[in-house]
Amino acid sequence: MLEVLTGFVVVGVAITVGWVIGRIDLLGPTGGQVLGRLTFFVLSPFLLFVVLSEADVRTLFSALLPVSALTAVIVFLLYAPIARFLWRRSAGETLIGALSAGQVNSNNIGIPLSLYVLGSAAFPAPVILFQLLVLTPITMAIFEAVTSSSSRRPWPIIRRTITNPIVVGSALGTLAAALELRLPAIVMDPLHLVANAAVPVLLISYGISLHGQRVLGPSGRRRDILAATALKLIAMPVVAWALATFAFGLSAQEVLVVTVLAALPTAQNVFNYAQRYRVGETIARDTVFLTTIGCVPVLFLVVVLLGPAT
Repeated sequence: MLEVLTGFVVVGVAITVGWVIGRIDLLGPTGGQVLGRLTFFVLSPFLLFVVLSEADVRTLFSALLPVSALTAVIVFLLYAPIARFLWRRSAGETLIGALSAGQVNSNNIGIPLSLYVLGSAAFPAPVILFQLLVLTPITMAIFEAVTSSSSRRPWPIIRRTITNPIVVGSALGTLAAALELRLPAIVMDPLHLVANAAVPVLLISYGISLHGQRVLGPSGRRRDILAATALKLIAMPVVAWALATFAFGLSAQEVLVVTVLAALPTAQNVFNYAQRYRVGETIARDTVFLTTIGCVPVLFLVVVLLGPAT
């Protein structure tokens, strides 16, 4: 099981590099924000196009999709009313907290861990597609509606959403996959080159943001962070296991897969969104940090309890 740690070591090294860059002030006071904008507007759209264009669209209809999607929705609904109505958080902070609790790191951590823990890198595909094709457009539309200082009439919000680079990259990639369009190497190789920079740059940007910050510091958002972390690490795997076992009657292997996927840490993209829209950055940053560390024992426990007997 030591192989499970490989994906976390890779992520940890990149984050540490970013922290060192922030500590020595190599990129100046706005370096992290510049890298965040580069990731959001350029690198992530390339990555999403490459990932989706090479995916098998039929995976959308696998048994894993409805369980994973419904699990995420349940977690969102557990978090959002408390943050919005009990703690009186803004709509933007509530959305960041809900995403921190229910959006999993299905790509740069999910794929390698799926390979090491479950034996195949293909299992996260339904979660990736759900998050990118369904969750991302909805999320971007809400952010545009609640954070934009311009008109909040429906058409301007829709226009800003459909022209959002994250949504454009996802839509074009899905279209290419649906049409089974296989672009020549002279086109795909440059796209891969740019796309491959997305994850390390995002992790380095996140590492820079950690310098000078204390996790669960006096930000006034400790309960938001702790609630999102608890939902992500405990409630989400339990909900996924219960749905897969009792509601959908999946096989033992499929139950293991959806539970492992649900136990993955919060997606770094949530922090990228918080940076872009300048809302809930502390909630996203600290929840990503805590869940990335905390999911290690959770994943071990899931595999021990649900994995095949040896």
